[in-house]
Amino acid sequence: MKYHLITLGCQMNLADSERVISVLNKAGYTWTDNEEEAGLIGIMACSVRQKAIDKVYSRIHNWNKWKNNKNLITFISGCILPDDHEKFLKLFDIIFQVKDLPKLPEMISNYGITTPVHLKTGIDPHNKNIEQFWDVKPSYQSNFEAFIPIQNGCDKFCSFCAVPYTRGREVSRPSEDIIAEIALLVSQGFKSITLLGQNVNSYGLDKKGEEITFPELLRQIGEIGNQLKKEFWVYFTSPHPRDMTDEVIDVIAQYPVLAKQIHLPMQSGDDKVLTSMNRRYNMEKYNSIVKYIRNIIPQATLFTDIIVGFTGETEEQFENTRQAMEKFKFNMSYTAIYSPRPGATSHKWNDDVPHDEKKRRLHILTEELRKHNILHNKQMLGKTVRVLVHGTDRKNGFLSALTEGKLIVRFPCSNENLIGQFVDIKITSASDFSLEGELFEEAVAGI
Repeated sequence: MKYHLITLGCQMNLADSERVISVLNKAGYTWTDNEEEAGLIGIMACSVRQKAIDKVYSRIHNWNKWKNNKNLITFISGCILPDDHEKFLKLFDIIFQVKDLPKLPEMISNYGITTPVHLKTGIDPHNKNIEQFWDVKPSYQSNFEAFIPIQNGCDKFCSFCAVPYTRGREVSRPSEDIIAEIALLVSQGFKSITLLGQNVNSYGLDKKGEEITFPELLRQIGEIGNQLKKEFWVYFTSPHPRDMTDEVIDVIAQYPVLAKQIHLPMQSGDDKVLTSMNRRYNMEKYNSIVKYIRNIIPQATLFTDIIVGFTGETEEQFENTRQAMEKFKFNMSYTAIYSPRPGATSHKWNDDVPHDEKKRRLHILTEELRKHNILHNKQMLGKTVRVLVHGTDRKNGFLSALTEGKLIVRFPCSNENLIGQFVDIKITSASDFSLEGELFEEAVAGI
């Protein structure tokens, strides 16, 4: 039987999908790019964003229509809220938690039988058996870029967030397994590795005395780079400012393979809004982290997440966020309009900022980001930067690459053999969110 799998949401869902593919391939199913010819179709869902859930309903509506003319089994997994879980039970043939992935072939054989779930939340809050899921070897969808989960779940309970209700409490993956996977990937020639978790810098805190801390995990990864003498970049997402320590930053500065790019979600630049969000840090704390990063790793790029129009956000509080963006001069901000998610605490509150006002605030922050971004990019004109080529660019005859700091660089070249390779590029032009340059041909001799 042929199967097709659709992945929505974050990089964690992408990593989970690679394990789903492995299980289905091992069970004898065959991948197809064409979902219309598949007899088994699955989707890794994301209840964290309403748009992602809307896509699920659109897809399953079409798939269930197809059942009038063909034999088709549908399944769904991923980050699913209890309310969505209950609705999906009526729409999909199979719904399961990622921790129960090893049982998927059996579920398909007896399709319609779903795995037991926690009666109140629709998930297992304790993440039992998640390590059985991690034991599944992923089918990496790239030969040079990999995403490695180091933990699952979240203990922070931010009032706007659904993750604790979709993935349960934090569980850290054994560090020995993480280190072994990274060492294998590097020896196989992988160039970009991203550590994944809902709060990566709280890694190991659920197993105090039994597991190493996040700074120590980074240090051991850095030592792999020293030992293997191979060029690669290691990233992590997402950390939580509450758990970000000076030690993490010190370790990143020490090892060349630990990429000088830090994603530090701010969410809001106003202390009262942060309290309402249950973020448990204030702007003084956030500012001290950024200041330390700038002092210890001045070349590091800084990315963030921001929510506009959160419940009760006043114009003055929004202005504090804009001023914070002006102060920190982020290289990138993933800014989202607030939308209540069923199950999250803030869903019970009045969503009192009009949608048009949210859009206006989003536009203001986008322009603020653009203003600082182009100034930073223009400072790179004439410089030579190391990049990792990721693929062809939308601009015909160009390849697209990322710097160590994850800045986009395009350059004229038709040699697709460079995809997945490091090259040097001299920056010749700069725009607000991208750079353009020329390839140093001698740098790619022998590739």
